Amino acid sequence: MKYWISAKAILVSMLSVGSFVVPGFASTSDVPVTINVSVKRFAYEPSQITLKKGEPVVIKLTTEDVAHGLKFKELNLNTKIEKGKPAELAFTPTQTGDFVGHCSVFCGSGHGSMTLTLHVTE
Repeated sequence: MKYWISAKAILVSMLSVGSFVVPGFASTSDVPVTINVSVKRFAYEPSQITLKKGEPVVIKLTTEDVAHGLKFKELNLNTKIEKGKPAELAFTPTQTGDFVGHCSVFCGSGHGSMTLTLHVTE
């Protein structure tokens, strides 16, 4: 007696067992997580982001008021965000902990309190 198994049944079986990589396709860990951050006097929204160590991320920053910046000294990350022109910080966290980024372009009287915190977990 012959048994025919559909491709769909095989795929469902493979997915239920665990993840797999098909040649020619990137695994999900290679695809960066994109996080949109709105920047304005004197805040980043969201102001806190949780990331996983070893997983690539792209933080897209936009502002509509004045130029701003974002610098994470401990992570060696720095970018300038021009009014109406998005900026990106693309990186892969290599260490766990809490990292506080500060606006690196003077933007007014509340500039010193403008922070974005990254929580990097295992």
